[in-house]
Amino acid sequence: MLEIGNSELCNGCHACYSVCPVSAIEMVADNEGFLRPYIDINRCINCYKCEKSCPVLIKNTTVDNYDILTYACYNHDDKIRKESSSGGIFTLIAEYVIKNDGIVFGAKFDNNFNVIHGSIETLKGLEEFRGSKYVQSSIGDTFKECKRHLELKILVLFSGTPCQIAGLKHYLNNEYQNLICIDFICHGVPSPLLWKKYLDYQKNKYKSNIEIISFRNKQYGWKNYSMYIQFSKKYYIKKLKSDPYLQLFLHDVCLRPSCYNCSFKDTHRISDITIADFWGIHNIMPDIDDDKGISCVIIHSKKGEELFNKVVKNKFKVNINDIKKYNPAIIKSAQKPFNRDAFFNDLKYNNFKVIKRKYYYSYIYNTYKEKALKIFRIFWR
Repeated sequence: MLEIGNSELCNGCHACYSVCPVSAIEMVADNEGFLRPYIDINRCINCYKCEKSCPVLIKNTTVDNYDILTYACYNHDDKIRKESSSGGIFTLIAEYVIKNDGIVFGAKFDNNFNVIHGSIETLKGLEEFRGSKYVQSSIGDTFKECKRHLELKILVLFSGTPCQIAGLKHYLNNEYQNLICIDFICHGVPSPLLWKKYLDYQKNKYKSNIEIISFRNKQYGWKNYSMYIQFSKKYYIKKLKSDPYLQLFLHDVCLRPSCYNCSFKDTHRISDITIADFWGIHNIMPDIDDDKGISCVIIHSKKGEELFNKVVKNKFKVNINDIKKYNPAIIKSAQKPFNRDAFFNDLKYNNFKVIKRKYYYSYIYNTYKEKALKIFRIFWR
């Protein structure tokens, strides 16, 4: 029996759900809103495929012994770069796959702005996958769909969190030359329950339905990104320091338990390519920093290198230590806040307005308190 499903190690990757031959496993939201495997013991045939496919329990995939390559780069199309969270590199790779009759899997919004994994086979459809989604996505049946296309020799690009890519690789349990995997430097995944309550709060406040959401709007620049929500007649835009959802996320209080002890933090990964924001680029290569977004890219395989070189022209070699210096989440898990358990207990029984008042305002207060103390120390000296 898959005991890890109820532990703090489970990352909800869906590998066990996808591999079960008798569909005895269902992914069910726990009291914090995170999906976990629920096993129907009456249907289970004790084949142990679920345990063997778990990327945390069984390390049956190996990291390619490849000298990683690291780059700073960006998409030459300013419109796409504006719509992307960082430099728009994912779109360049995805466009190549689709133009070669392939299929792309990634995170997108459903009609109710829940974050789910889906697939597209057209260039226009790529718009749905652009931009970060700071919620844990539901994989659904995309692992199975991915395998069907791979068996048909179709070129497949699958993008996801490092744990989702590990889950996919364990589920497939086979190396496919027609599979390209992209992960990213992950800060951690916030609760879908918190996201739902945040959306309800915004809809009630503006008394309107939501039409568009962007977690990383660049109206005020790439480094000072904003949460943007387009309603039927109005819009909401707040910089990252002023939006309560983004602040709860960045303070690590709303993350999945496994994110505090992530099994997939490393510079060497089983994905082909890792992409992320190149924070600190203004200190490393100020000449290319126009505040429109620069990506850092880490190549982990020969297959990833060949594809990257085909599609990315604006690239500059960098040192991996510069990436780690300004984006330590590549190797370090988030620290579990002392008040995390209290936060989720409050979330269970309260709406977002209460959560905002109790937690977000306390962060704001502490921030101003620290600034005041810093100024006081300067003058005291």
